[in-house]
Amino acid sequence: MTTAIRRIRRAGMRIGLHGDWYMYLLAAGIGLLMGIIATLFLAPLREMESLESVLDPKWIWLLVLAGPAVGGLLVGLARKGINAPYIGPGVTTVIYSVLRQRGRIQFRIGVQKWICSTLTIGSGGSAGAEGPIVTIGAVLGSTVGRLLGVNTQNGTTLLGCGAAAGIAAVFNAPIAGVLFVMEILLRDFSLRTFTPIVIAAVVASASIQGILHDAAIFELGADFLVQEGDFQIQYMPAYILLGVVCGVIGAIFIRALDLSTRTLGTLPVPIWLRPAIGGALLAILGLTTLLAMGPSIPAFYGNGYGEISKLLSPSQYAVGSEEGSMGLLIAGLFLLLAFKLIGTCITIGSGGAGGMFAPSLMMGALAGGLLGLGLEWMGLLEHGTPARFALVGMAAMVASVTHAPLTGILIVYELTRHYQIILPLMLAAVIATIVARWLCRDSIYSARLRAAGIRLGSGGELTALSRLTVQDLILEPPRIIRLRDPATSLILQAETQGVGDYIVLDDQNEYCGMVTGQDLKAALVFREAIPLLQVSELQRSDLPFVTPDETLDVVLEKFSKADVDALAVLVDGDPKRASGLLTRNCLMKRYQHALDQADG
Repeated sequence: MTTAIRRIRRAGMRIGLHGDWYMYLLAAGIGLLMGIIATLFLAPLREMESLESVLDPKWIWLLVLAGPAVGGLLVGLARKGINAPYIGPGVTTVIYSVLRQRGRIQFRIGVQKWICSTLTIGSGGSAGAEGPIVTIGAVLGSTVGRLLGVNTQNGTTLLGCGAAAGIAAVFNAPIAGVLFVMEILLRDFSLRTFTPIVIAAVVASASIQGILHDAAIFELGADFLVQEGDFQIQYMPAYILLGVVCGVIGAIFIRALDLSTRTLGTLPVPIWLRPAIGGALLAILGLTTLLAMGPSIPAFYGNGYGEISKLLSPSQYAVGSEEGSMGLLIAGLFLLLAFKLIGTCITIGSGGAGGMFAPSLMMGALAGGLLGLGLEWMGLLEHGTPARFALVGMAAMVASVTHAPLTGILIVYELTRHYQIILPLMLAAVIATIVARWLCRDSIYSARLRAAGIRLGSGGELTALSRLTVQDLILEPPRIIRLRDPATSLILQAETQGVGDYIVLDDQNEYCGMVTGQDLKAALVFREAIPLLQVSELQRSDLPFVTPDETLDVVLEKFSKADVDALAVLVDGDPKRASGLLTRNCLMKRYQHALDQADG
């Protein structure tokens, strides 16, 4: 294997695979492969979704009651057999590899995720296909990077190409795939990273369209546009309220999933048995649906795309106009929302494999439909718009759960391909993100990483540092020593003030340099030579200084290059006069504060 990899790398170098341009070729190749892989991945899931129409009712009972538990047992056995490292759900694993493993993901993680997610979703587990396909795509990109021996930066970019291609292929949404990777996985919007990822997403989307001839996943019928109309300003308060509601539900979902993971993930049973227990618990919820609705697959089983399509149809809510039926419809949608939230927490928390996008989309559609029906029932609008609210709720819920409003907005827009809905999508998604971040510091992905001691960084903290200056920090009073003083005076000051960093001034009180604490400690090793030295022989004149108006990102770079614990701060307008010392510790505390602000 090693010999084959070396031959591939040598062949690549011989044909000129060096420089940025060849990343575009690799990205196109990854996109094409992901189009084929996504087709193979989705095929069995689509076949399983069509089973209900051909199954005898007695088999439906068996499938609902035994399917999740049997599927969970097979998932546990597959995980035990493949034995790949488990960090968390698929997207969490990819983020971990970017932050801690230089973009390298083991190939068997992708194989395990493919098998386990197919078993989980196909047997009724409440999860989506997008998380697994992101992992599979990331594994493909990472593997290609390793085989070709690319550097870490390009390897991470190829990982992002695979992940974006996966999202683009599954949802037929290339823009959302690109934004998902840039906003959540890599948090890097540089052109060098952006261009290959765009190419991979576009090629993957075009490939799967050519293979499956699919359009948007959720088609909006003519009745939607006729009955729901365009965005109207009087609906704005209602969309703001929808954003708040989705933000609250999203925060509840994040915390409930964390609680479920900690509870079911620590059961005193073998790890491979936990997904089966989760499946059995899900079957109990399914039993309540069977008793109430008869022999039918519960709507909260699987990815829920069929139920979402119904929620986006205005005719679905027509029954609510009949006398006495509105309350029943609202109660039914509310119970379905609760069951979907609980079922997803059970499925993923017990070790099932699947993504969070599909459950979030369904919960958002249910929350939006409920709010629309409620407003119609109370007569707060001239005419209710439950289907439009369901559509906007999808974007708001994805944004609140992932803390990524751009992804939420664009993925729903591309799923439906109607520009008329973009304004309410933007408003509700941003409000939902604000509320969710206020109620829950972590997103559905970062909560697991924070528990492992990993904090998600982004460009946000550096942006915060660039907006702050030295004047925003508390400086230490300067320790002054004269250039012509004997070195023994340093010892005397150190005995009274402690060993530290000293600013050196000349006879005109102008800055000359510094004697650092490290240099002073080194001099103390040869204490007998100190009486023979002057401060000028110990000072360092090569150290940079800072001024009060310099931004902290520039100061951070100076500390990095100088490798000292403190730098002199010189008076603004008179750069020869020292006003204090800025310590690395003080700067790093402010940097930590910037990280906290960027995260939460």
